[in-house]
Amino acid sequence: MTAEQLWKQSGLTGEYEAWAFSDAPDKLAALVCEGTKTATCSSYDMYAVENEPIPKVGEYSIILDSNDNAVCIVRTTKITICPFKDVTAEHAYKEGEGDRSLDYWRQVHKEFLESELESIDMAFSEDAKVICEEFELIK
Repeated sequence: MTAEQLWKQSGLTGEYEAWAFSDAPDKLAALVCEGTKTATCSSYDMYAVENEPIPKVGEYSIILDSNDNAVCIVRTTKITICPFKDVTAEHAYKEGEGDRSLDYWRQVHKEFLESELESIDMAFSEDAKVICEEFELIK
């Protein structure tokens, strides 16, 4: 199903963004659909360089799989911008990955952010800002 088809089927109105997780899109989309993953994070610097608007509370997103099939709809409930080193254990747990610990989260997200920032000729540091987004599963 396409994002447009899922949106029409949902009965919701207004605008939405359709996107896939850039790392392990099928696995992470499945965690969202089962209700385990209720948060994500991204590089603040990537948004700035790409001139993309930062997500806002109340916005809808359609999560796509690796084949651009729409798998679910979420609504953003909280946005926190902070240095990587200040991400909380609570947020790590809500991301729903691995053993859900802060140590696991830091390990995998450090690797992810290093790669992301390298693509825009920036170096990762513990002070690099991240956008922590929480969401609720709508459909």
